[in-house]
Amino acid sequence: MTLHRFKAIILPLCIAAAGLLVPSRAYSQYLSPDAGGFVVVSDVIPDIMQEIRYFTTYNFVGERIDGYEEPVALLSKEAAEALSKAADILREQGYRLKIFDAYRPQKAVDHFKRWSRDLSDERMKKYFYPDMEKSLLYVRGYIASHSGHSRGSTVDITIFDMDSGREVDMGGTFDLLGERSHVDCPDITPQQRENRYILRRAMVAAGFYPYEKEWWHFTLRGEPYRNTYFTFPVRTESVPHYRK
Repeated sequence: MTLHRFKAIILPLCIAAAGLLVPSRAYSQYLSPDAGGFVVVSDVIPDIMQEIRYFTTYNFVGERIDGYEEPVALLSKEAAEALSKAADILREQGYRLKIFDAYRPQKAVDHFKRWSRDLSDERMKKYFYPDMEKSLLYVRGYIASHSGHSRGSTVDITIFDMDSGREVDMGGTFDLLGERSHVDCPDITPQQRENRYILRRAMVAAGFYPYEKEWWHFTLRGEPYRNTYFTFPVRTESVPHYRK
């Protein structure tokens, strides 16, 4: 087999976004600074709760991630409108959506990749990847060169129980890198699994598809920018409506 043919077969299987495989045609993706089709999620879903982890130091890297200039969630207009439908479904059941990450600029993905190469930096290992060697994070697709989040229609979310005043117990925290985050992990309780499916059913009904290895991760079906990876920073003024 020639080297060219080997790459053509193997490379599409090896390129993965953080939690989501990138289509093989992503080789020809282009980067765009245009936020014209994006909205601020809280404008569409006023009661959504936000904990934008990559704006903080409490994430698997341990520092604010490049490109996150405000703790705000941005999405394509289509994804935000679909997410609003999921919020309506869950609100009727006594829950509110809580969002950890939405649009993620390519600069942030590049930050993750640089961090993954520094094997001496394991300051957040015990919190986010306690059962996995850091050297395997890139190999297993948890860190990659491109992310579906950068296309603007992928979200990382959980649900908040309005009666108890707490996040619902999902049997594992957001961005816990490992098998415990798989939707059907056998090491969680039946109630924790059902909690994951409460979220999943609402998101699927609203037009998203799940990612089996991360209970919190959903991407809009028919996403509008399937071949575009955006570069504008996470801040309200990136969206045209807010520009001065």
